[in-house]
Amino acid sequence: MQLAKVLGQVVATVKEPGLDRFTLLLLQETGEPDPDQVGGPAFVAVDLVGAGEGEIVLVACGSAARVAAGADAPTDRAVVGIADSVVRGGTVTYRKS
Repeated sequence: MQLAKVLGQVVATVKEPGLDRFTLLLLQETGEPDPDQVGGPAFVAVDLVGAGEGEIVLVACGSAARVAAGADAPTDRAVVGIADSVVRGGTVTYRKS
């Protein structure tokens, strides 16, 4: 799994029927050591938990994402959790406000 920040939504009125029940989110990987910092290319993931813009989320990739989303949904990444806090080396580096 990886941490990412929700940048927004992707709206696609025409898509694979297995994706109809999901919201698609635009995400970007978080930086180290501050999860509020983002970097790298943006990517799309299906939202399984109702995440909102600006939140730090847990993203499952590959077969784990497909299992979480259900066998009928073709996806490489799925949002499977919303982070309340991130602790690194005993120090809180992120806390949801």
